[in-house]
Amino acid sequence: MLAMLSALVLAIPGPLAHTYSIVARDSVTGEMGVAVQSHYFSVGPIVPWAEAGVGVVATQSLVLVDYGPNGLELMRRGFTASQALDMLKHGDANPDVRQVAMIDAKGNVAAHTGKACIPDAGFRTGRQYSVQANLMANDKVWPAMAAAYEHAKGDLAERMMQALEAGERVGGDIRGRQSAAMVVVKAKSSGKPWVDRVIDLRVEDHAQPLVELRRLIRLRRAYNAEDAGDNAIAAGRANEALERYEEAMRLAPDVVELQFWAAVSMYTGGREPEARTVFRRVFAKEARWVPLIERLSRVGLFPDDAAKIRDVTSLAVKGARW
Repeated sequence: MLAMLSALVLAIPGPLAHTYSIVARDSVTGEMGVAVQSHYFSVGPIVPWAEAGVGVVATQSLVLVDYGPNGLELMRRGFTASQALDMLKHGDANPDVRQVAMIDAKGNVAAHTGKACIPDAGFRTGRQYSVQANLMANDKVWPAMAAAYEHAKGDLAERMMQALEAGERVGGDIRGRQSAAMVVVKAKSSGKPWVDRVIDLRVEDHAQPLVELRRLIRLRRAYNAEDAGDNAIAAGRANEALERYEEAMRLAPDVVELQFWAAVSMYTGGREPEARTVFRRVFAKEARWVPLIERLSRVGLFPDDAAKIRDVTSLAVKGARW
């Protein structure tokens, strides 16, 4: 059996990304996403593929990576997920060792688990989602993922995260865990892929990749809130900006830089009392931020006003060095 498997692997290009994953579309927002965990180094560049306004793909098991970009290309040309998957399987010399799932921008779902995928292996599809797994500790993994996703609350990223965590709780990958990834794209394409990716996170090598992925998602939300605050300041919506900055600091209380830039935006946006409170907290934690105020004033990111610069830098702890 081992010799046969080795011969088969040698005949097939691509990595052996045995894993479990979910592809899903949010029926309300239209966002689409892929999330995956595996006992494989850096699973992120291999399994998840996504494009706003087009669809998402997970390609795994004895991977033919081509299913990802080629599946997106076919869906971009107007083929449904099922049509795209059928066409790609037809052109694959070894479809029995593949595990693939796709969703197109209309929410059509297609999934395939080849009969030669290493057990336990299988998939379950539901309303605008599919969960799939191979080389699992048991056959409870993908049903647990499906149940968790269907009952989860929150946005698409949170619901997919709960699906992965449910799969892990009932056994997960029989080999253990090593890496994870999540990609979420917007419903419609802006023509700028870097704008259309709501979440694009990878855990390359970690003892607890899902724990780390959840931490990274929290940080991503914090930085998104900070960006929203900056946009609100620029638009003159100071109260909204303050709410977004408070959200960012609540999500990532240990990230001093987020607090610093929030304080800068609040101060320059006319919320000086609130900004001073945050500056004082930042400078008490890390005095290195104090001299940056004067530097920002040179490039128009802080008032070029000696009194205002002193007003802020004087908030530093006496005797602090930077």
